[in-house]
Amino acid sequence: MARPLRVSYPGAFYHITARGNERKQIFSSDRDRQQFLSYLESAHMRYGALFHGYCLMENHYHLLMETPRENLSRIMHHINGAYTMYYNVKMERSGHLFQGRYRSILVEKDAYCLELSRYIHLNPVRAGMVKNVEDYPWSSYLSYTGERDAQQWMETGFVLASFGKDTGAARKRYREFIKEGERKNIENPLEQVCASMILGRESFHAFVRKRIEETLREADQRDVPALKAFTTRPSLDRIAQVVADVCEADSVQIKKMSMWISQDIGGYSLSEIGRRYGMQSNTVSQSNRRYRLEIRRDGELQKLVREVRRKLEMSHVKT
Repeated sequence: MARPLRVSYPGAFYHITARGNERKQIFSSDRDRQQFLSYLESAHMRYGALFHGYCLMENHYHLLMETPRENLSRIMHHINGAYTMYYNVKMERSGHLFQGRYRSILVEKDAYCLELSRYIHLNPVRAGMVKNVEDYPWSSYLSYTGERDAQQWMETGFVLASFGKDTGAARKRYREFIKEGERKNIENPLEQVCASMILGRESFHAFVRKRIEETLREADQRDVPALKAFTTRPSLDRIAQVVADVCEADSVQIKKMSMWISQDIGGYSLSEIGRRYGMQSNTVSQSNRRYRLEIRRDGELQKLVREVRRKLEMSHVKT
């Protein structure tokens, strides 16, 4: 089984998620949650991991993490491995606790950390677990507002700096920022992830692409096929051509699928797609978000997407 694409460098920021196997719960008590947090602390002490946010749900968790030492894999092996061992012993079970490998999204910190912080903290509200974000104790929100002392391994300063240098005023404005998210149906920043691995602007994509090219020269490409695929992606025109060949639909449907595949599979930024189709970036984002929901509900669309992906991969091999 090929390893997933992991881009790492000193000071990288990631949004990390891991779900329970078969979507089963991974936290059955407050003791479990405390134990998991203790592994975040030990990851900080051993490997220098910094956590800019977290939220522990019933069957998954979210982390906003920084890796000063370029050691994401070691950090996550420690956290998930130690917690799995603890949980299996407690429950007298064996085997996998988590559903496959963890998912990591490489984040452009200056552009997206604030929105991701809000997204993470609002998870319990969106899930209907609590009405107000401050009522959920198993996230880092109360550390941000000063209602609970931040743990040594928690870093709130970077995100709060978006609201100014005065800590008290920044906490108040952050609280208002979160409350705005409770009232409004705000956009999920993860809808803008490209190639299932990058959240950032076009300049950040270029930076990541350069890092990947450097990795290609050092890595065994047969073991990490996603590396080569990401650096030699199909052109926007090629994607549109393959979609048109596969789909027996009108031009509007072809355009919608082409734009979504260009972002989700091709890894193109919203601005790149917008220039190709004569649209603003926010319009592309809205269209792709709606189309993603259509795909989730429509089995026939899912088949078409898989066929487009297969043909793009075949054409990539031929070239």
